[in-house]
This record gives sequence, structure tokens and C-alpha cells, in this order.
Amino acid sequence: MLTLHRAAFVLPDPADPTAPSIADGAVVVRGGLVEAVGPYAELAVAHPGARVRDWGAAVLAPGLRNPYGHWLLERAYHPDPREEVGVEPVADGLAGCTDETRCGASARRGLQRMLGYGVTAVAGPFERASVRTAVARSGVVGLPGSSSSSSSSGSSDASDLSDASGVPDASGVSGRPGGGGAGPLDPLAVLSFEEASYGRVAAGGRADLAVFAVAGDGSAEPVAGGCLATVLGGRLVYRRR
Repeated sequence: MLTLHRAAFVLPDPADPTAPSIADGAVVVRGGLVEAVGPYAELAVAHPGARVRDWGAAVLAPGLRNPYGHWLLERAYHPDPREEVGVEPVADGLAGCTDETRCGASARRGLQRMLGYGVTAVAGPFERASVRTAVARSGVVGLPGSSSSSSSSGSSDASDLSDASGVPDASGVSGRPGGGGAGPLDPLAVLSFEEASYGRVAAGGRADLAVFAVAGDGSAEPVAGGCLATVLGGRLVYRRR
């Protein structure tokens, strides 16, 4: 299936201040990979049979990385809606818990809720087998994190934090809260878009994308909590209703 995602702004690499945004841009996705990035008018002509998802006045960019994965998935508890206690993470609700079934179910709910904020990568370390399984099955990229992530201080050495591709690990965000301590499901609540974005949108790369509402007319700045859609490996896994 060939899909053309259109948005008022496409930001192929928010972390690079020299990388321009593409007004009325588009991303062509074939299977799980990005096939092309550029102006919508050009890509629509080049791919006449593509299914079009038009996101309107929004910004389309790489997904976000959440640097608080260890705390959010291994210490916080994500309630089941049937428990009728809300959906916010319960701080340290899994501390001391030995029930791996409960931990795994909580992690799956937490990951699903992260998708609603445009998160496509999450930092560990993930010490529980049930959590590692939940991360692997979710399709979200699991980052190794820092061995200090489980400490109460949450400090980390950014110089040691990178994944196999050389991209800095999310738990090494310099000068910001993170490093495995307590944090929100939405990285944009505490990090800038440039700091929170993970990877690039480029031809040949994995199609991990997020679409955000923008701050105002003519702005390419996403609104915190404004995720409209999340795409993992080419699959639309979240869409705001």
C-alpha cells in the first residue's frame, strides 16, 4: 500500500536548525518505509495511485522520544479504565510489585497512551521481562537508556548515551529533566520540539511519523498535547477522534 501523508508543514529533521520546513508538504510511505519527501503537488503527480491522508493545518515530523521510559513503564502504574480511577500514571504504583502479568498489562497501556502524544521511541533501561516484551511488541523503538536511570537522582552522562545509529539516547537530553526520573507521557510538556524529536523523515528510512496541531496560522510549531496522529513503521496506530 502506497500512502501519501499531506500537511501544511513537513519538518524532516526538527533537531537540525538548518533543515527547512516544507510548506504544503508530503511524505510518501510504501510499506514500513519512507519513499519520498517533498512538496505535495510534486509528489501527488509522481504517485497518482497513492492513498492520500490530508492532515490539513498541521505539522508532520518524526515521532518523539520519551526519556522517562524506565519510570513510566517500570515504576508508574497505568490503570485499566475498568478500575475507574482515571488514566493518569500512578506514581510508583508498581514499586515492589512482583506480578509480571500486572506489570506487562500496565506497560502496554502506558505505551498505548504514549502513542497519543506522538511518541515513537522510549528510553529504558527495561529490567522487567514483561516490560521488555511490551515494548518490543508495541513497535515503539526501545532505547537502551542509562544504567543510572533506575537511581533516585535520575542523573545520566549524555556522552555515553547513543543507540546503534549514533543518535543520542533520549535519556541523555542535556539540561532538561530526564535521565530516567519521573516525567510525563508527553515529552513536549517539558522538552522543546527539537529536543524531543527522534530521528529524521528521509527516503529509505523507517516511517515513524507524528502529526501535530500547530500553535497558529503560519506557524510550524507544534502544540504540546496536540498530537493528531502517530504512524509506526508505516502503520497508522493512533488518530485523534
